[in-house]
Formats: sequence, C-alpha cells, structure tokens
Amino acid sequence: NSISEVGVEDLVQAGLTTEEATGFQRVLKDSLSCTKGSDPSEVWRHLVARRALKPWHPHGLHQLVYYSVYAHWDVSSKGPPPYWFPSLYESKHTNMGGIMEKHGSSLLGPLYKDPITSYSLFQKFSAQHPEAYWSIVLKELSVSFQEEPKCILDRSDLKSKHGGSWLPGSVLNVAECCLLPTAYPRKDDDSLAIVWRDEGCDDSGINIITLKQLREQVISVAKALDAMFSKGDAIAIDMPMTANAVIIYLAIILSGLVVVSIADSFAPKEISIRLRVSQAKAIFTQDFILRGSRKFPLYSRVVEAAPDKVIVLPAIGSNVGIQLREQDMSWGDFLSSVGTRSRNYSPCYQPVDTLINILFSSGTTGEPKAIPWTQLSPIRCAAESWAHMDMQVGDVFCWPTNLGWVMGPILIFSSFLSGATLALYHGSPLGYGFGKFVQDAGVTKLGTVPSLVKAWKNTQCMNGLDWTKIKCFASTGETSNVDDDLWLSSRAYYKPVIECCGGTELSSSYIQGSLLQPQAFGAFSTTSMTTSLVILDEHGNPFPDDQACIGEVGLFPLYLGATDRLLNADHEEVYFKECHYTKECASETWRYYQRTVGGYFIVQGRADDTMNLGGIKTSSVEIERVCDRADESIVETAAVSVSPVDGGPEQLVMFVVLKNGYNSEAENLRTKFSKAIQSNLNPLFKVRFVKIVPEFPRTASNKLLRRVLRDQIKHELSAHSRI
Repeated sequence: NSISEVGVEDLVQAGLTTEEATGFQRVLKDSLSCTKGSDPSEVWRHLVARRALKPWHPHGLHQLVYYSVYAHWDVSSKGPPPYWFPSLYESKHTNMGGIMEKHGSSLLGPLYKDPITSYSLFQKFSAQHPEAYWSIVLKELSVSFQEEPKCILDRSDLKSKHGGSWLPGSVLNVAECCLLPTAYPRKDDDSLAIVWRDEGCDDSGINIITLKQLREQVISVAKALDAMFSKGDAIAIDMPMTANAVIIYLAIILSGLVVVSIADSFAPKEISIRLRVSQAKAIFTQDFILRGSRKFPLYSRVVEAAPDKVIVLPAIGSNVGIQLREQDMSWGDFLSSVGTRSRNYSPCYQPVDTLINILFSSGTTGEPKAIPWTQLSPIRCAAESWAHMDMQVGDVFCWPTNLGWVMGPILIFSSFLSGATLALYHGSPLGYGFGKFVQDAGVTKLGTVPSLVKAWKNTQCMNGLDWTKIKCFASTGETSNVDDDLWLSSRAYYKPVIECCGGTELSSSYIQGSLLQPQAFGAFSTTSMTTSLVILDEHGNPFPDDQACIGEVGLFPLYLGATDRLLNADHEEVYFKECHYTKECASETWRYYQRTVGGYFIVQGRADDTMNLGGIKTSSVEIERVCDRADESIVETAAVSVSPVDGGPEQLVMFVVLKNGYNSEAENLRTKFSKAIQSNLNPLFKVRFVKIVPEFPRTASNKLLRRVLRDQIKHELSAHSRI
C-alpha cells in the first residue's frame, strides 16, 4: 500500500498501541498535507525532519512507513529512493563545504554556486587537478613535514610509475604527526586521544588517555624497540585492537621499524605465511583473547607459527598467565628493558615513500597479497575520512575492527590526523555491552560491517540504548542490505550511512557516500575525492559517464596513497595486465557496479560473482537482495551458478541460512525464490536448487566465499549424477 492508505490497523500491526497508532496516523496525514503528497521523497524528508519516527519505535513501524512512502517509486527512471538530504546551512559547516566556500569560486569560477549544487563539479575538478586539491587538504590535517615536498605530484615518469611520485623530497614521521599538539586542527596535551572500556564493565566509567599520556606511552615502547631492533626491521602485531595495540603500532612506526599487520582470528598456518613473507623479527601478541567469560588461547596459536621472538601482553591484569618459550618475553619485561634512560626521544624521520606497514589482502581470490603502506597511505586515509565522513576535532570515532585489516590503520590515522578521539571497545561488538559503550563514550561517528548490523537488528540487543549523538554511520567490507541500513540509520533519527568501498592497495575507498549529496540505502553517491574511474562493458569499452549501466570498474592510478608494488607478487601483472581499455587504467577493483539514474552506484558483486543465466549476465548480489526478503525465515542467502554435469546453460543455486526456530522446506523456498526473482529481476530466471546450511564460509574479514559454495554444490551434483 502507499503511505496514504496506511491506517490505524496497519500501524497497530507494526507494533504501536491503538492510542499511539491514532496519533501517528494524524502525523502521516499532516505530512501528506504539507507536501501535497506528490513527491514521495518530500514526504519522507518531511517525516524525518519532524522526527516523527523515533529510534525506540518498533522496526516494523519504520519498515511500514519507509516502504509505503516509496511503494510506487520508479527506480528505473528515478534511481534508488533517497532517505537523507543535506541542508545548505549545515553543508557549509562541513569540512568539504568549508573549503568549497573558501576556494570554490577561485577554482571553478562562475560555475561555483554552493557546496551542494557544485559538489559533483568539484569532485571532477579534484580528479583532473589533484595537485590543487591536495595543496588545500594537506593544510587541514595534522601533517607536519621535517622537509617540505618539492611539489605535490611529479608526473615526469608516468610510463614506468603509473601513479606518479607524490610529495617528492618530503621527510616526516607520520606517527609523530599523530602525537604532537597542533594549533590546527586544534589538539593540545589535554585533548582526549583514546577512550576505551573492557567488555563486562558496562557500568564502569569510560577510560581515557590524553594526547600527552599517549605520546609518553608510545615513546616508552619506542625506546624499548630501539634497544632490541634495527631501523627497517619488520615487527608483527597479532592481537585484539586494544589501546595497547594502538600504542605498539604507533611506537613501531615512530622508531623507524615496519609494522606487520596480522588479524587475531588467523590460524597458525596463516600467521606463519605472513611472518615468512614479511621476514618479521618479532611479534606482539596477547596470552588470551577474552570474550565474555570465555578465554581463547592466542599466544599458543602464534607460537605454533614459529616466530623468532614473541612479546606477550596479558589479557587480564599485569602478569602473563602462561609459560613462555625461552626466547620470548612478557610485556612487563619488555618495557623494563630500557631502564631509566632519558625521557627525551627523537623519532626516526624518513622520506614520505618509506615503508611503514605491511598489510595483507583477505585472500578471497587465493594467497594473500603482501601490500606495502608508505607514509603516504595514512595521509590518504585520513583525508578520505576528513572529506567523506566529516571527521573533525571533537568527534569520537569508533569502528569495530582489527589491525590485521585495513580498517585498523585507517581508524587510527583518521582519528589522530584530524584531531578526533579514537574509541575502542575491548571485547565483542555483537552484544549490548558494545552498544552501551557507544552510548556512554558519546560516539559521533560509528563504522560497521553489514553482517554486524544484521546481527544487531536480528537479536534486538541494542534496544533501550541512546545512539542519538551519532552524526553519521559508515559501512564497508560487504554489500549492505537496505532493510538493515534502514534499522541502523533509524537508531539516530535517520543519520546517513556512508557506504565505503576500496582496498588495502589504495589505503582508502575509491567510491563512497558524501554529506553534500542525498543518500540512498545500500548505495554509493560519488567517487572519492581525486578519484577517476570508468565502468567498462564486457568488451572493455567505457560507458559514457552519465549513462546508467552495469559493468566492471577500472581505476586510473594517479592516486595518492596507492601502492606501486607488492612484496610477493608482480604489481603490474596483478593490477594492469587484464585491463584492455588503456594502459593507464588499472582494473584494480575486480568488482561490478550498477550506475543508476541519478548517478548512484550499487555493488553487483566481484567479477567472479557474476553469472550467465539464459544468456543474460547478472550478479549474485542482485539476486540475493531479492531472495533475502522472499520469506520471513531467512537470515541471508547466497547465489551461485553451476553448469550441469552433462553440460548446458548455467543453473542458479541458492544457499540459505535460516533464523533460529524456523524449519522452512527447501522446495518451498525454491518456489518463493523463483517467484520473487521472476517478479523483480527477470521472468526467465528460475532457481534450480536450494540448500539450507547453518552458516556460510567466510574469510577472516567476514567476506563471503562463494567459490567455496560453488565447489561444494558442484561436488554434490556430480556425486548425485553418478548414483
């Protein structure tokens, strides 16, 4: 039904009392009257502006209103329906709006109008003239050079160095930039650098670390590192993202060593691969990982990977609760090894293109790639958060992650180089305890991954909490679900969810949302600042920039912060060889996108997640979006295609995870899926087979491994054909 047809009975079924429903229906009628009900987006804008929908309202009500408002919205002619709209007044007080108001007229001339009207034009200008953009933004970040760059970008050798040379001749220590007080952005010694809380301490106060305290603790660790290792040595970190992990990370860089980032979820074999590739001299870890009342061994896992030396921190208290190998040492012994040396410390200043961090790809497509980050990488990721999430002094930034994944370093540098406070929860983000920390710490910018949001929504564990201090959310790592994002945004009176998609190789996102553009659930509204890309058809030809289309994204490599080498693979072979459009274009993404009417981008899956059904190319993600809502019993679906054992066209197979307590039949779901797909996507598509499973295989970073599911169903169908 359309919103004008929603009655009191519908509102009661959505979870309101009769009295509440009667009052709410009056609000709906008033909004329809004020907007004359002609434009659904204006109706929705009016309802959100008057805060008619409350965070504590049942999700069923939010669903009823949103889907009813946009019941007759024509996506094919209008693009995805917007749920958040920038205001002109607020836009001028954002980071991006501020520099556009200051520099827009001089850079764009009479074409500049205001931050909202001129945003797309300014983004294109930044991609065509990155030197001009970076000369402005570098002054907005806490980046201090010991030797200034000779220029912003040296383009003299683009033939052999596709991405050019950025900030040539400059020297700095980017960890020191994180730790020093600055007049702009305003940071002083008493500024809050980190706020944190241990799991299980929900009723305790928030722990704080000031900028001065952080600097002193980092220097203490750096001195101990200097006493044991030589400049350039690789030192690994495999532990939860705690305040101590952040201190160790910054200390390694401050002392001129190289961080090797390893996720704390890895098995010994995966740890061993990363230690071997990086040639790490030592590794920091914890004795255990604590999750509620449970203890999971971590040191024993690390030891099984046979590292040269392990420095072990206690998960609880001050003493490590396990027996260490002879060559290993406790955190306390490590810190005391420097004795009573002078408190003065001189950081290791190095050229901007010096290696500071080795990260690894998730291994979705095979052996993980060893990706080197230089000092340019922190500048890039901090600038992206500054521009797209409006990271400012006074913000409190929280994103459940780990230093083994790219979001860990991004979280650190985005906070400290913009003057924001880093918020860390020492425990699982899946439950009420994390949500209460977000509330109590006054988090203003909250990052997520879609599966985490889905868990929060399904378990209702965040009920009763106040997240209204949040100014915006961010999401990455997986394809977002519209209904899950609807739930998330509603927790803070429909603040925007900034979708981010990028790569460790880029140290940032190449496609994102913007606070200067209307936002649609599960969609990206813009390429990131200074980024140029094309969407390629199946023949490798680019679609016109203003054309709605579906294809693989190719990036142009003139991109500050992007890696120009790999430690265990041929960079040229991996990123440039397969792109036939132009030698200057790298098909770095391996992802398919739909560009909609209105200029939004919607993920269609990785290049290896596309399928050909009846001669029509489609994506797994597109099918999953439809099937996820085909039945109330479904938690999530995964779509793969397989060729019959005896040959023939590809056939569609759906894997399904059910909600607890549901016992749906596979055949019944197959019928519902086929009907939903034929109604919403293509009448010629049909589901061949449905398999219900308890969970999906995923990488340690939670990315769905469809190739594993594809191999599994191929094996089962092959075995069945032999019977």
